[in-house]
Amino acid sequence: MAKIRRNDTVLVVTGKDRGKTGVVRQILPRKNRLVVEGLNQIKKHQRPSQSAGMPIPGGILVQDAPMHASNVMLICKECSKPARVGYRVRTDGVKVRVCRVCKADID
Repeated sequence: MAKIRRNDTVLVVTGKDRGKTGVVRQILPRKNRLVVEGLNQIKKHQRPSQSAGMPIPGGILVQDAPMHASNVMLICKECSKPARVGYRVRTDGVKVRVCRVCKADID
């Protein structure tokens, strides 16, 4: 079970985007990285190409780059604060994520 999942709102705690919040769009679990919408943006120089029926225009593209998962904290939906994530097994046997600030279930 991952502490941070897709569509979670996170706060960046270190790096050039420190203090900004965004929504997680992609998880890369093997590299322990994630892509946050609108943050950690890089410029990619794209050469124009004439690939099979779909030409790609050239130019400088701005795209979101992956950042390490340890650089973000989950923002709890109940208390609206950045919090560490814990786990709890409910009485029906389901394992859920828990906010360490307000003790509310995140899932």
